[in-house]
Parts: sequence; C-alpha cells; structure tokens
Amino acid sequence: MNRSQLDHILKAHHRDAYLWARQCCSFEDELAKDVLQQSYLKILEGQAKLKDASKAKTWLFSIIRYTAIDELRKAGRVIPLLDSYDPVEPTEEVDETDYEAIIKLLPDMQREVILMVFYHQMTIAQSAEILQIGLGTARTHYERGKKKLKELITKVQLQQEYGK
Repeated sequence: MNRSQLDHILKAHHRDAYLWARQCCSFEDELAKDVLQQSYLKILEGQAKLKDASKAKTWLFSIIRYTAIDELRKAGRVIPLLDSYDPVEPTEEVDETDYEAIIKLLPDMQREVILMVFYHQMTIAQSAEILQIGLGTARTHYERGKKKLKELITKVQLQQEYGK
C-alpha cells in the first residue's frame, strides 16, 4: 500500500481513531494524542502493514490499542495479574450524565467491547478481532457489559434520587 492510500485511510478514520485512543488511555487527552501519534508513525514507517483494505478501521484500532497498552505499561499503570479485575464500585457521587465516569467502572474487556460496538459502530466480530479474542468471548463481554452498565446507571440514578 502506498503512502497516499495510507494517508487517505488515516484521514478518513482520524476522528474515530482519536476517540478510541482516548478510550484506551482512560480518557486522558494528552496520553491519547501521544498514542495516536506513535500509532501513525508505526504505520507510516512501515512497522505495521495493512493486508486487507476492507479491514482498515479494525487494523488501525488494533495498532492504537496495543500502542496504548505499551505506553500504559511503560508508565507502570497496568494492573498486575494478581490484582482484582472486578469493576470498581462508585465511591463518590457520579452524575448520571457523566457517561465517561460510569463506563470507567466496567471491567476492561467489557468496557472495550461496549465502546467499540456502541461508540464506533463496529460489530462484535470486529471487536473480537481487535482484542484478539474469540467471537463467543467477545459476545459474553458485550452481554455482561450491557448488563453491568444498566446496573451502574440504575445505581447512580437511585443515589441521585435518594441523595445517598
């Protein structure tokens, strides 16, 4: 694939790529910009090669995700295997319209699948490909994520309604 084709793909998906980078970086704008820039450099320097142009967005999201993981690991912000992967319960009051805060409460895999499907209009199969997991596993994370998200939104609404 030549440089102009890559430029076209990157420009066509730039907005979604930035939003995905931001989501992969726990909604930190500066880190997301750095990750996106590093991802673009990998692509333009030929470190990552697109084999099937019909899967450009999936390919781009995969590069961004793994670049973000590398950056978080370098910063020492990756959860060790011994730590809990259970979602964090809201300890402070969260506004029901603050969806970023609510989504952050989901476990990582559920959050990533939900974000890809709802915010980036991807299929569960595309999400599975990006996350390098089986389709059945992605479906499970999707269903559990929807259920947990509904519980969290209800809990936040009840807290606001009853002032607790």
